[in-house]
Amino acid sequence: MASLGPKVLVLNQDYQAIGVTAAERAFVLVFLNKAELLTEIPDRKIRSVSKEFKFPSIIRLYRYIAIPYKKVNLSRQNIFRRDNHTCLYCGTKENLTIDHVFPKAQGGRDTWDNLATACQKCNSKKGNMTPEMAGMDMLYRPFRPSFVMFLGNFSGKVREDWKPYLYMA
Repeated sequence: MASLGPKVLVLNQDYQAIGVTAAERAFVLVFLNKAELLTEIPDRKIRSVSKEFKFPSIIRLYRYIAIPYKKVNLSRQNIFRRDNHTCLYCGTKENLTIDHVFPKAQGGRDTWDNLATACQKCNSKKGNMTPEMAGMDMLYRPFRPSFVMFLGNFSGKVREDWKPYLYMA
């Protein structure tokens, strides 16, 4: 079966974002009264031979599902993703590397708040110094991202109707 297209945000009974699913699965959950349709994509419909249904954008489960704490693994790709594939020093999106904000040579560790996306030019300019020592400002300080931050971020953009549920409003 071919996918119907856009992904659907799935909320727990308490309106907490717990995942993203295919439109087909979301439609089935709503159709079987296991979830309610909160928002739709207005210009799209799901059609059968004799009926037309709203195309889901956000659904909420009727029953609470206990979800264990989900964390985002520290990896090169996830650092790039957190930083939107942008150098935190100059803002470019080309020739990206990973920078240790507090250099390894000075005892810096591989942690979320010490690793940042940097272009090769800025990383070389900073060298074995802290940004303050090198006189370089950062767009923002690195941080540990939450699982929720990564739910809707497939192409660097989050759908507007999802933002209130992803704490990005």
